[in-house]
Amino acid sequence: MQAPSTVFMVKPDHFGYNAETAQSNAFQKEILICKHDDCRRQALEEFHLFVELLKSHKIDVLVFDSPRGKHAPDAVFPNNWVSFHQDGKVVLYPMLTENRRVERRVEIVNEIGKRFQVNEIIDLSTEEENGRILEGTGSMVFDLINKIAYANESTRTNKHLFYDVCQMLGYEGIFFRAFDDNGLDIYHTNVLLTIGEGFAIICKAVLDSNDSANVINSLQGSGLEVINISYEQMKHFAGNMIQLKNKEGHSYLVMSKSAHDILEEKQKNPLSKYANLIYSDLKTIETIGGGSARCMIAGIYLPLRSITIS
Repeated sequence: MQAPSTVFMVKPDHFGYNAETAQSNAFQKEILICKHDDCRRQALEEFHLFVELLKSHKIDVLVFDSPRGKHAPDAVFPNNWVSFHQDGKVVLYPMLTENRRVERRVEIVNEIGKRFQVNEIIDLSTEEENGRILEGTGSMVFDLINKIAYANESTRTNKHLFYDVCQMLGYEGIFFRAFDDNGLDIYHTNVLLTIGEGFAIICKAVLDSNDSANVINSLQGSGLEVINISYEQMKHFAGNMIQLKNKEGHSYLVMSKSAHDILEEKQKNPLSKYANLIYSDLKTIETIGGGSARCMIAGIYLPLRSITIS
């Protein structure tokens, strides 16, 4: 199963420009004309419309509030601190910046555990003390069917911890380098690579020349149709998508409006073979937060409990 049928999302209750994360995220932009309260209201409106879009397509969405009493401007991106796996494993990840570590909340895992079976919680948060950072499915893109994980090196993605997690979860690891036009590391793998059932979307232009062939050969060797996007399309988050399934088993490729609008028909047409393309306007969240649709959604792949705990 590559596409989850249940996801969880977190409201951007404290949304705003995060100067700490901006040091390693070139996608973030501080809009000085946008006052904090206005930006937060716009982000909340975008969030609720996005959730409504998913629910209107009968996708199961669990929504949680941001942590109370905490400064958590990036809480809307929960996929960075947790991942849920088909064998019942839950992994909690080490985060680079202090103000993102407060997003990691066991109470959310416990609430999800009332509906789904949690067999083991692997807490890697102590790795922060060792400077070994790995920000969940931002740092890693999983090919769940072929059991291969992909990650590009950055201050948010430690090579050795990546391979440790691959071993824990039973994945082959493909590690590579990727750079923007200024020669800086791409901060998260999930802005340049999306993997769905039968396809992969990737920005080949940012791959290090020493690693490119290995990455592409792995994707194609796994039977995936590889759809290339340009650097400019990647900057509009055309690589930051997620495939979801609804309660009836219908498949959707979820993206932002900016990603959808910049794709060409020659790219949309092959993608439409695998899933229905749906999108929502996330301009404020993308511009100020530096993340898009994929970053906002944490897929729940855990097995269902036979009896739900109330």
